[in-house]
Amino acid sequence: MPQKIGVLLTNLGTPEAPRTEAVRRYLREFLGDRRVVEFKPRWLWWCILNGLILTTRPRSSAKAYQAIWVQNDVQAKQMQETYLQDSAISVSLPELHGSPLLSMNRLQVKALQQYLGDGYVVSLGMRYAKPSIVDGLMELRQAKVVRVIVLPLYPQYSTTTVATSFDAITSAFAHCRVVPPLDFIMGYHDHPAYIMALQCSVERHWREHGKPDQLLLSFHGLPQRCVDRGDPYQKQCYRTAELLAQALKLDQTQWQVSFQSRVGKQPWLQPYTDKTLAVLGKTHPHVQVICPGFAADCLETIEEIDQENRKVFYQAGGRTFSYIPALNITTPHIKALATIVNAK
Repeated sequence: MPQKIGVLLTNLGTPEAPRTEAVRRYLREFLGDRRVVEFKPRWLWWCILNGLILTTRPRSSAKAYQAIWVQNDVQAKQMQETYLQDSAISVSLPELHGSPLLSMNRLQVKALQQYLGDGYVVSLGMRYAKPSIVDGLMELRQAKVVRVIVLPLYPQYSTTTVATSFDAITSAFAHCRVVPPLDFIMGYHDHPAYIMALQCSVERHWREHGKPDQLLLSFHGLPQRCVDRGDPYQKQCYRTAELLAQALKLDQTQWQVSFQSRVGKQPWLQPYTDKTLAVLGKTHPHVQVICPGFAADCLETIEEIDQENRKVFYQAGGRTFSYIPALNITTPHIKALATIVNAK
């Protein structure tokens, strides 16, 4: 029987439902992670989390999830038309119900499996939700793979994302008698295949919508103190942006970087995406936004960028705004992921 290699795709996760209690369970696990919130003393953070955040934020977050949750064929068709252009595989409407992130990740597993072929077994593991990382590893174990390649779907490395995925992997193997050979991909922010996939995505969008006055590359935010303590995330975001701008032949006046999704009053990486769009709305009639750090569309791209930040831009006086979807299951993206895996 031919030996197979296991590939575990990991991502952050998503609540099981767009309801307050489900969001509360998800946030409790997510924000309780020491890698995600480096707050000391921990007992004080526990009080803040359980006494304040988990009593207020889940309700508003649940409303945001409800705005993007796919619950019928009409919504699924709209998602298919908006976020799944140039798909590497055919997609049926039932596959798009529920959480967009989970739907996209499952389709990425399916597409990557198809592209890699029978010599591989691809599974999915969410850091803070179902299917869990343990679930994904169990699937690979049942398939009797001879080694495991872990690919966190975060192009840019951060302690809050890649490192915590590594923690979960090592914890899962802590009590195993035999641990399989393990390769862990720590990021791919400057990989040529990834940059090419981004380039193809932007150029396809330009063919349909024209070139903008400004291309805004919005990355997920990170508390400034994380970078101050040595996290390479910010530097890698700018490197990705520079390489993409070079590939698109843009000069320094045609693009810029911003950071979204900040929480709380502490300083996060700047410039902030919403404030940047408020300025651009007054100075640049046509703006397009791409989020290169997101391998799949989710709450932070669909609701925050394509809905809320669109409003910010128009309210500031902007005339034309468009969001360039995440790479999702585009053919160049799946080929890029396969190239990264094969290099291991």
